[in-house]
Amino acid sequence: MQAPAPVAVLVPEGRGVVTLPRTIQVGELAKLFELSVVDVIRALVNLGLMVTINQTIDYDTAALVAGELGIEVAPEEEAAEEPEATAEETSAAARPVLWTDDDPARLKPRAPVVTILGHVDHGKTSLLDAIRQTNITSREAGGITQHIGAYQIEHHGRRITWIDTPGHEAFTAMRARGASVTDIAVLVVAADDGVQPQTVEAISHVRAAGVPMVVALNKIDKSDADPERVKGQLAEQNVTVEDYGGDVPLVPVSARTKQGLDDLLDVIGLVADLKDLRADPERPAIGRVVEAHLERGRGPVATVLVQTGTLARGDIVVAGTSFGRVRAMVDDRGKTVNRAEPSRPVEILGLPDVPEAGDIVRAVPDEKTAKALVEEEQRRRAAGAAGERPATLDEMFAQVKEGKAKELRVVLKADVQGSLEAIRSSLAKLPQDEVALNIIHAAVGDVSESDANLAGTSSAVILAFSNKVDVAAKRAAEQLGVDLRQYKVIYELIEDVQKALVGLLEPEMVEQVLGHAEVRQTFTAGKTTIAGSAVLDGVMRRGVQARVMRGGSPVHDGRIGSLKRFKDDAREVTAGLECGITLESFNEVAVGDIIEAYVITARPRTA
Repeated sequence: MQAPAPVAVLVPEGRGVVTLPRTIQVGELAKLFELSVVDVIRALVNLGLMVTINQTIDYDTAALVAGELGIEVAPEEEAAEEPEATAEETSAAARPVLWTDDDPARLKPRAPVVTILGHVDHGKTSLLDAIRQTNITSREAGGITQHIGAYQIEHHGRRITWIDTPGHEAFTAMRARGASVTDIAVLVVAADDGVQPQTVEAISHVRAAGVPMVVALNKIDKSDADPERVKGQLAEQNVTVEDYGGDVPLVPVSARTKQGLDDLLDVIGLVADLKDLRADPERPAIGRVVEAHLERGRGPVATVLVQTGTLARGDIVVAGTSFGRVRAMVDDRGKTVNRAEPSRPVEILGLPDVPEAGDIVRAVPDEKTAKALVEEEQRRRAAGAAGERPATLDEMFAQVKEGKAKELRVVLKADVQGSLEAIRSSLAKLPQDEVALNIIHAAVGDVSESDANLAGTSSAVILAFSNKVDVAAKRAAEQLGVDLRQYKVIYELIEDVQKALVGLLEPEMVEQVLGHAEVRQTFTAGKTTIAGSAVLDGVMRRGVQARVMRGGSPVHDGRIGSLKRFKDDAREVTAGLECGITLESFNEVAVGDIIEAYVITARPRTA
């Protein structure tokens, strides 16, 4: 075997001894050596160690690299007092890691990811603009946010990442994507306008995401602001603020005068502290695509929110069904960066295709691993395309998994408030001992595209009573596989929901006896005993369960292995005929025994 070629690098003259810590990441080691990462990784490869830029190696390994590169190193004082790493530990430290669970010992606090939601024109982008002290709104057409933007600000020495989602009804699906990666949701409500239809939808999205909510009562400086009216409207939507004895913080703010902004950020920090948000910055990066597009001159551009680990320029990343090397990273200020830590949003360049919003992004050690993951994801999507869509009422029972809580989620729309309340009251009376009925959104009006998007995001069904379904909603429901049902009679709607709830109940397992046979004679074939029997009633069937009764008591319960009529195999033998029966794993059958054939069937329960 040919020896590895020596690493030829240009080491700056006059360099002194480089002091190294006990452990160090490969990328940081390259910086200390004032060399490119490629040179350092090439030296590690020559030592037989395959690592990535984010891999952590120990001092002994780093010293070997330094020797390859002609650099003199020394341990830091605290590192010199530590016991030397064993060969096994050195090998483990240099072993390539794809991704594992975060190491509790390496978990460090991370910035909270905050999603801002609310009704159009209630000042979401203006509020975020005031917080960032930049002018985002002026760059947007008509002052309405046209895309999901991810930004990071600093408040009292701590960072907060914001995902600004559009509030316009046409962009409900994008808002739902934003909520899927968030830690805290800020619901913006205008103090002079109160709770509006899209406010209600935003509340439904926050509940579906299962994240804590903070209410930002905006435009508090206006003369017609009425905070108490808004608090009452929120209570009607089951959002009880702290002033009313609830657990939802409400902070009066003004995007125009910047009143209450520090209080809002302090409350967000307090909620984040209660959640104790942590991540492992030393592991390979995992994140989510917030948005992606094709840009002239730059190619596919993906906005990625790093959730754990550290993403570095040069990393090979898998995003959905494509992979590539990160050529460049740009932060929300347009500045080029080399590293992105947990909770930091960056635009990445280098992917060959535009990934889908919501795709998981993973840093992997090599192209071979990347190709394997992409192929696995392609197979998973092909196999699970039908299964990933929301279930219909008829199919819902098929999605129930053993040992998991069962829930039927519903988006309910009605023509008038009276009908809506009557339906909700009737649904509340349905027995829900084992299956929970969760109405995630209920409102008056026609079924809209945002209703379909909410149902698709939440794996819910849409029940519409005496109202219309617009064309966009029908198209969205078809694309998302949402079960959309329209009714003219209330009891038909209630009956369908009741059937779905019954279908979700664990079925009752019932034993059905097929027939009995009496053993008249026994034969031996090798180690197998054949029971020459006469079928007394019903039928004997090959492969079904059979119980051997002796003196009225069971002595064996197993399966019929084979069934013969004379010398021919038979699938079943009916009453009045004779046959030969062999039982799996039981050869002690005796003359006079009764063989009882039976099957276990699942019967849907009605209560």
